[in-house]
Amino acid sequence: MEEILRQAQVVLRASWQRRRLGMLAAWLIGAIAAGVILRIPDKYEASARIFVDTQSILKPLMSGLAVQPNVEWQIMMLSRTLISRPNVEKLIRMADMDLSIKDKAAREELIERLTKTLVIQSTNRDNLYTISYRDSDPAKAQRVVQALVSIFVESSLGDKRQDSTTARKFIDDQIRGTEKKLEDAENRLKDFKLRNVELQTAEGKSSIDRLSEIAVMLDKARLELREAEQARDALRRQIVGEEPVLLPEAPGADSGVSLPEIDGRIETQKRNLDALLQRYTDQHPDVIGTRRLIKDLEQQKREEIITRQKFAAVNPGSSVSSNPVFQQMKVSLAEAEANVASLRTRVAEYESRHKRSTELLKTMPQIEAEYTQLNRDYDINKKNYEQLVTRRESAELTGDLESASGLADFRLIDPPRVSSTPVAPNRLVLLPLGLLIAIAGGVFVAFVASQLRPVFFDGKSLREVTGIPVLGTVTLLPNEARRLQERASLYRFLLAGVALIVAYGAGVAMLTFMSQRAV
Repeated sequence: MEEILRQAQVVLRASWQRRRLGMLAAWLIGAIAAGVILRIPDKYEASARIFVDTQSILKPLMSGLAVQPNVEWQIMMLSRTLISRPNVEKLIRMADMDLSIKDKAAREELIERLTKTLVIQSTNRDNLYTISYRDSDPAKAQRVVQALVSIFVESSLGDKRQDSTTARKFIDDQIRGTEKKLEDAENRLKDFKLRNVELQTAEGKSSIDRLSEIAVMLDKARLELREAEQARDALRRQIVGEEPVLLPEAPGADSGVSLPEIDGRIETQKRNLDALLQRYTDQHPDVIGTRRLIKDLEQQKREEIITRQKFAAVNPGSSVSSNPVFQQMKVSLAEAEANVASLRTRVAEYESRHKRSTELLKTMPQIEAEYTQLNRDYDINKKNYEQLVTRRESAELTGDLESASGLADFRLIDPPRVSSTPVAPNRLVLLPLGLLIAIAGGVFVAFVASQLRPVFFDGKSLREVTGIPVLGTVTLLPNEARRLQERASLYRFLLAGVALIVAYGAGVAMLTFMSQRAV
């Protein structure tokens, strides 16, 4: 640390030895800086303020029916994209700035300069926008701001309406394409249903449930067919004489006599009774009623047998063919034959249905996959079509809303005006800065001069630089004349520094006075 302080002290002493050169450099730099600052051309600023009214009484009324645009965002993007090359070129023509352009290079330079100097600033509240431009010619600055205000207002009109028209046209094109796809999907689905009409079951039944239902009906029809065939065969045996029907017997002996009509009803009721006994007790009303019906039928059979026996005893020689009972049996046989034929047709129909359903069931996974795909395509196209129609209506309402209320209402709050005094350069700030630069430059020149021609103030520094052993040092003992000379030199140095500061201070004071008078 001590070594650093010692070296810093050596540098300061060496620079102090070159103070006259540093002061001269400070005066020279200060004069140059002052001249440059005073020669900077004055800049006048023209500005205008625009209020963007985004409120409309129609917008809350149309909320939910039409698309509400983000007006603030649109205005912000408009302000950011306003200073584009086409708009700048239009601005040059409107402000008559192209009259002084001689070649393409000058035009490009002017466009670049305007792009950098034009300012559109938002206050971020109350929708106020400030448009400003600086130029050495106040009239030109005002023309530029006026032209930029016109471009700002014009750019906000028509673009959104054009966007709405383009959106509606695009949606109409999409609707036509989607409508064609929807019609194709409907036709494919209709053709599929016509080809597979047998798969369309009622009440939402599946193919397996339908197959099971057909199988149950087929078994029932087969059972009824067997019963009908048995009853028919019994009638045939009675008619050809295999069973004694009309032979007289002793009263009360009816065990060997068969009456197909009554026997069939009795057999049916007995089966019904067996089914009821599996679910209910003997005291259930249905069981009691079925037993009473069986008893009545058996009584009716006994009475019929007694009647036939009496008839056979009274008419022993009567012909069997002319017997009314025989004729009734033939009629019953014909009815039984017809019933058997009908049941056979029914069984054949159920067998055909069962076979067809079984074959269809094997191909059902592929058919269901195809149906699912067709139905999904139809639903997607229908949904897209409905959404597009809804959006077209919303776009039409939005366009009508924008035509009625407009995107925004632009109001010129402050017309373009130019400041009476230059806004740039700020010489009151630049002059003190020039003074600081001059002082820093003087110090830097003194330091560089001390390094170019170094002065050693002790033997140690000399030995470190040269590497030569120092045999000894001689201390300078200044006399009175030298002291007076050094004092005078210090006074002159201080006077020169004070004079530099006073000169800059006078310049600042004069500029302040002139600016106040201008105001």
